[in-house]
Amino acid sequence: MTPRSGLSQTVIQAMTIAGLNLIKQALSIYDSELRLVVANERFREMFEIPDHLMRPGASFEETIRVIATRGEYGDVEDIETLVKERVERALAFEPHYMEREREDGRWISVEGSPLPDGGWVAVYTDITNVKRQEELLRGRSEELSETLLKYSEDLASANRKLESTVIALEEAKRLVSDSEARMRLTTEMMPAHIAHVGPDYRYTYSNRRLSSVMPGRPRNIVGTLINETLGASAYARLEPHLETAFGGEPSVFEFTDQDSQRRIRVALTPDGEAAERRGVYILSMDITQEAQTRAALQQTRRRELAAQMTSGLAHDFSNLLTIILGTQSKLEKMDLDGAARELVDTTLTAARRGGTLLNQLADMTGQRAPKLARHQIRDLLLNLQSLAKPALDGQVSLMVKNYVPNRALLLDAGVVQDSLLNLILNSRDALNGVGQITLTVDVVQDIWLRLEVRDDGPGFSEEALAKGLDPFFTTKGSEGSGLGLPMVYDMAKLMGGDVRLSNTGEGAAVSIRLPLRWARGAEAPGLVLLVEDNPDLRGAIREMLTEQGHTVIETAVVEEALALLENVPDISLVLSDIKLEGVATGVDLARNVNGSLPLFLMTSLPEDDPLYLRAAALAPVLRKPFVAKDLASFLNAEDSE
Repeated sequence: MTPRSGLSQTVIQAMTIAGLNLIKQALSIYDSELRLVVANERFREMFEIPDHLMRPGASFEETIRVIATRGEYGDVEDIETLVKERVERALAFEPHYMEREREDGRWISVEGSPLPDGGWVAVYTDITNVKRQEELLRGRSEELSETLLKYSEDLASANRKLESTVIALEEAKRLVSDSEARMRLTTEMMPAHIAHVGPDYRYTYSNRRLSSVMPGRPRNIVGTLINETLGASAYARLEPHLETAFGGEPSVFEFTDQDSQRRIRVALTPDGEAAERRGVYILSMDITQEAQTRAALQQTRRRELAAQMTSGLAHDFSNLLTIILGTQSKLEKMDLDGAARELVDTTLTAARRGGTLLNQLADMTGQRAPKLARHQIRDLLLNLQSLAKPALDGQVSLMVKNYVPNRALLLDAGVVQDSLLNLILNSRDALNGVGQITLTVDVVQDIWLRLEVRDDGPGFSEEALAKGLDPFFTTKGSEGSGLGLPMVYDMAKLMGGDVRLSNTGEGAAVSIRLPLRWARGAEAPGLVLLVEDNPDLRGAIREMLTEQGHTVIETAVVEEALALLENVPDISLVLSDIKLEGVATGVDLARNVNGSLPLFLMTSLPEDDPLYLRAAALAPVLRKPFVAKDLASFLNAEDSE
């Protein structure tokens, strides 16, 4: 059966007018510009409207002028003044009900109601018979008092007005209900929590989005106290701003929710005058990604400035160091007395330190791609303790607390160890030969891997807390390069994490948070989803995989890969190129998989390519070209030492 096509606008309008012509009252609808939208045949008949004024778009002003000229409003000395008054009244239209006697002695009631988007609808009813019955009742009921008759007439008129008012109220109620439903739907779709708190500190309204902005909080909170709902820590940050809003001053601020570790922006708007203290509207948004991006951009800008400062000097400085090292090495081989040899050793030490500083500058001004691999955190920490032990002489001790489950993680172990060793040495210097350093490794909210280095030294100064992550800032005078903490920060940001400096009351603490990624390798042959847009290469890789005992399904685009992952439950591993057909990339695929399956990436992009850097922070990457042995080692690598 062929489906019917939609009705044209002309047909719909004709059907509407035909329906309106069936009612006994005259009806007209004008828009906000006083142009006719629709009128029925009874309207034409009642006021003898000419044809051209019955067409959509006809002027209300001209219509009033025509019917006034015909005597509809009685003897009028100045018709143009009457028309002007009627037009002004129409532009400021208000709902009304009135009864009036026409020139021919007949009576009509006029009921008008405004429309939500401007304009109005007017209904005209011939009530001549009703009026005549009232007159007849007056003439034949001599026994009734004049007061009772008047009361009867007033009551009949009031009933008609009341009926009109009830209709208008019902329509207003419907519009308000529709508006409220649309408003609630809109607020519940917004990625923010919108609420109202009354003067008794209880929620009077909520769009039920609090739990999505601040996980762990209840969803239905209307009627609950705000301090109990948010918890002590979050409410302590909110309270002074809330009191300010109750006093009539709006406020916008940001804070970190300790329970969920999310960055939250809150806007508070007073409800009414401060003296009334009616309540406060609250808008809360999760801006964690925005805050991280903002911090990363600031750090990137600092790095760019550092690069501009050093790039012109690094080459010449490197050449000078090469000459110095070469000359001093020759002197070192000569038969020198003790004092001269000591001078040579000092010069060599200083030159080598200059070379180390150049390497650090290179790390600061150029990004190194992460090299994710399977690692047991306990092995990484044991190696770190071995590296740190020789540097912790005197009465400085290192305590390591590992609360991570005994499972392999995807980490760049070298970068993580270098960063932790850097922090441990900074703590050693702050302790000045006496004290304890504590390294704690744990999992936060099943989202982050946290590595925190604490010491019981003097703590950070206010300036160090504010500038400690800036390149070249140091509190060690000539002994410090000011590159240690910025390098740690850059590593964390490249991996999708962050770094925080704080004072604990007993010393300083530096906390590194990295995305928690449990390693899942291809421990046994299974069904592999291969995503590669080059047909020849896809065929070659398919053969490599099948030779290893895997079965393979394949595609060239991310969208198809996601559909296969959703509909094929037996997929045990994903191997994808980074750069693919279409807009989506292997990076997008890795973010969608998000650790639910073992995922490996491959590419021929250079390591400093931005897409390669983003991919390497999400999953292990195999460089092309490779042979079957390389692929097997890549997919089945044991935990790295």
